[in-house]
Amino acid sequence: MLDRCTMDLHCYSHFLVHSLLKELKGNLVIFFADIISALLIRATGHTLQMAYRQSLNSLDIVDLLKSSDLLSSGDIAALVYLWNPFTIAACVGLSTSPVENLVVILALHGACKGLVPLAAFGWVMSTHLSLYPAILIIPVILLLGYGPDTPPRKLFLQKGYGKNGDNHSSDNCGQQETNQSKSEVTFSWRPVVHFLFWSSLWSAYVLVLCSISVKPHGSLWEMFQRTYGFILTMEDMSPNIGVLWYFFAEVFDFFRSFFMIVFHLNILFMILPLAIRLKHRPCFLAFIYIAISSMLKSYPSVGDSALYLGLLGLFLDELADMKFSFFLLCGYIGVSLLSPVMHNLWIWRGTGNANFYYATGMAYACLQIILVVESVSAVLNHDRKLRKLSVTKLRDGNS
Repeated sequence: MLDRCTMDLHCYSHFLVHSLLKELKGNLVIFFADIISALLIRATGHTLQMAYRQSLNSLDIVDLLKSSDLLSSGDIAALVYLWNPFTIAACVGLSTSPVENLVVILALHGACKGLVPLAAFGWVMSTHLSLYPAILIIPVILLLGYGPDTPPRKLFLQKGYGKNGDNHSSDNCGQQETNQSKSEVTFSWRPVVHFLFWSSLWSAYVLVLCSISVKPHGSLWEMFQRTYGFILTMEDMSPNIGVLWYFFAEVFDFFRSFFMIVFHLNILFMILPLAIRLKHRPCFLAFIYIAISSMLKSYPSVGDSALYLGLLGLFLDELADMKFSFFLLCGYIGVSLLSPVMHNLWIWRGTGNANFYYATGMAYACLQIILVVESVSAVLNHDRKLRKLSVTKLRDGNS
């Protein structure tokens, strides 16, 4: 009897140790994914800041760039991502969001650096993991074709033509500056073609691996139905921080398909207008796409918010005059504190109802809408300020 108890105790301790080691490995993977993501955000921020400084230098308005003497925008963005409560919550909860965020940041970093295979790998893997990053193909292509974020490209042409028309005695110098200004706005198709080739290669490789792994259990089409189909049809109506679960739990089944198409097309309708207006700022465009998809996706999580809030720090100079920043900060803090309380009152204690928790989700969605609208408005106002300064410089030079 004693030997049997000893054997059972040994088996239980072995199982406990095995479970702890497995959980520790999962924690380490997610922890290192967040660390690598922060490092990539920092490197991307440095690349963006250097390219933007060079652009302002070429326009002779570098004095507008108000950089911190202690920390650059890349350092601040990395710290915001790493110490964000949403990032910590996703890491502690063993969510897969840090891995999804890592491949998204990998795609943006590779596109900023001009590393086409890395950008293609990040885009393919992020699309494979969560589907919604597929819309990031537009900012990635703009990054590869035009380069990192710059002021509006009309300013480079105005500066080049202005100097060429003003200095009649130095035609060669003026023509050289005009050609340089034209090169600033020329779209390069070669890296885009390489990106499409590498994306096709990585996609084929992922599909082959998926077909091999699911062959004992079913077909590849069945895998698509149970993954991407599950995302698009929104079969699980479990409460989350989004707003769609409550809506589709209350809507009549007859209208369910119609509203599913409407909500999914909502994301697609915003892609083209934003791309046309912000084509000179592809990294900021990627931030806007990520924020919109995090707001309208079927199953959002706090890890999605951690990603776009981390990327927000890359544009400190452009967003310096953004309105309602203090209101947004207080709103995010309030929603972060109230949401788990309302969830606990409704699900566990039974003293509340779904409307309490859904109210925090609605407030959270409103905060995200205000953040997107005000950040786009601040960047457009920043571009107008650059345009006025550039015109003033040209007039002073002509006089």
